[in-house]
Amino acid sequence: MEEINLRNYAYLGDAVWEIFIREKTIRITNNSKKLHQITTNLVKTSTQCELLHFLESNLTEEEIELTRRARNLPIPVGRRNMQSEYRQATAFETLIGWWHTHDKQRLKHILEILNSKIET
Repeated sequence: MEEINLRNYAYLGDAVWEIFIREKTIRITNNSKKLHQITTNLVKTSTQCELLHFLESNLTEEEIELTRRARNLPIPVGRRNMQSEYRQATAFETLIGWWHTHDKQRLKHILEILNSKIET
């Protein structure tokens, strides 16, 4: 199987996470302003950082190594003011993208764990 660049896993993971959150929020309210507010709160860097920390005890050695490598990717200049959080969020998105590509059952399991953490 062709290996994908870690940044591309993060790019894909960002989209998968956003869809997961949007599917969750549309069941909460019909108010577009509230939808946007809830969604942006759950996809922002600080929330992803917190969720990665929450997941750490559930990760395999391979997943821990993947997050370590993703955290060490070069950071865009505009994100350097919040470097630590941005690195953690990138690692979170990388995991989501990797699971989406390689292990959808694991992704489903992790999203169930996260769903219980982010009940709105």
